[in-house]
Amino acid sequence: MRDDNSQSSPTDPTRRNFLVNTGSAAAATVLSAYLPVHAAAEIDQSGSAEGPHIEGAVPITFRINGKDRQLRIDPRTTLLDCLRETVALTGTKKGCDHGQCGACTVHVNGRRVLSCLTLALLLDGQEITTIEGLGTPDALHPMQAAFLATDGYQCGYCTSGQIMSAVALLKEPCGPDDASVKELMSGNICRCGAYSNIVAAIQQVRKNT
Repeated sequence: MRDDNSQSSPTDPTRRNFLVNTGSAAAATVLSAYLPVHAAAEIDQSGSAEGPHIEGAVPITFRINGKDRQLRIDPRTTLLDCLRETVALTGTKKGCDHGQCGACTVHVNGRRVLSCLTLALLLDGQEITTIEGLGTPDALHPMQAAFLATDGYQCGYCTSGQIMSAVALLKEPCGPDDASVKELMSGNICRCGAYSNIVAAIQQVRKNT
């Protein structure tokens, strides 16, 4: 018979060791699904592609905020990941990453798109504008200034996407009333609930243009 006071050796299977080992394996599996793929080679100041070799990478050229960018990217790379991880334009936010929140909104040839659902490869040669290209702290775009004046933000995470959609709305068919503005802005979610102030900012700009 086994002595009740004896201890199991380190190699003995125990429930505790089993749970620790299987839990670690499961966590590693889940985390690996969310690790970002290195989407493109880094670029130097001249816009030429540099950096580590990426298997299967293809060349692409963007004009981002008025500057040409020459990159080599993984064909699976989204525009959102390319902007944030390669070009280091982190003003465009990754929210849901499923096209439901609008935080990643940018302009392609003047029209708003959800960058998390857009393959970067499909935009070769296109003109892309992000929140960084809309205005500067010393020369705000009228929409940026209006958001400040009306407190059209709280935590600020969705604000860049809200502003990019709002600027695009100025060129889109939209009725004069608040309800029409809300309809065209319905793709942008604000978890803080600053919707009334966002609408006020948009209407302020519309009245002054």
